[in-house]
Amino acid sequence: METRFGFTLMNITEFKQWIENLQLSRTIRTIQNHHTYLPNYSHFTGSNYFDLQRGMKNHHVQNNGWNDIGQHFTVFPDGMICTGRSIESTPACITGNNRMAICIESLGDFDIGKDTMNQAQKDSIVKLNAWMCKRFNLSVDTNSIVYHHWFDLSSGERKNGGGVTKSCPGTAYFGGNKPLDAQQNLIPLVNAALTTAPTGDMPSTLLFFGCVKSNTLNVRMGAGSNFNKVNQVQLGEIVRVYEEKSDWYRISKNNQEWVYANYIDRVKLSKVTASVLNIRSGPGANYAKVGQVGVGTQLVIYEDQNGFSRINSQFQWVSSAHITDVLE
Repeated sequence: METRFGFTLMNITEFKQWIENLQLSRTIRTIQNHHTYLPNYSHFTGSNYFDLQRGMKNHHVQNNGWNDIGQHFTVFPDGMICTGRSIESTPACITGNNRMAICIESLGDFDIGKDTMNQAQKDSIVKLNAWMCKRFNLSVDTNSIVYHHWFDLSSGERKNGGGVTKSCPGTAYFGGNKPLDAQQNLIPLVNAALTTAPTGDMPSTLLFFGCVKSNTLNVRMGAGSNFNKVNQVQLGEIVRVYEEKSDWYRISKNNQEWVYANYIDRVKLSKVTASVLNIRSGPGANYAKVGQVGVGTQLVIYEDQNGFSRINSQFQWVSSAHITDVLE
């Protein structure tokens, strides 16, 4: 394991230990799979991991105007893994779908006729997806493991390849970039890898979910501002709450990690049960349709009114009859 330019390089065995020991305050519900397109295999020398990672960060900051590199991890052709932005920070990877997500970039251009993925890189991608599903208590399916290609670039709506999209993570990525390709090719490999996955510390029960409503919120070692700060969570992040004490919430099952309750709004997590569910501009079927979500999509619910539930903003509502609460 080596650190340079603020990035840490690991082999897959070291990553397993790293993810087992990870303490994370924000809630994770999806794992995004991408390819870099540029740089690709022709730019990899076998040793220039940090230079390539720094180059991607510079591009994301200087050209895209982001505050950091977009992804949490880059998987290189030889299977080595390099960290990117802090895992406590929301990625900058899929419009409208970055909250509660982890972003994996696989270095290469995996469109048909371009780079042919090395077996070592395949193995690391599979294990990253598997171990993070286990660590964050995610179902191994195409609702938890997603491809960039499935989301419209402008609206962020999931259209499974329809609309305006990139081919990312590539038309030849594990046999194709459609949901059916993932179901037939990547998902079975991820399931097989779970036999050696780390256990993690995610609970089977919790009190409720909360949404951070301050720009940054300190995580402390006890229920009070006199305790040492151990972390921070950002505006809009979703946390799990396991214990209440005075005006403080404990957001870790196995560790003393507390946040000030006044900066947390109680919310619900739900998933869509209808094959297609309309998003409307207000709490009623008479309001204009502004989008759609598909079965299994996970939504943050901020309030319920007249049989409708508000998601994301004041003007996005769905019928409460076609969603069900997520309880873990």
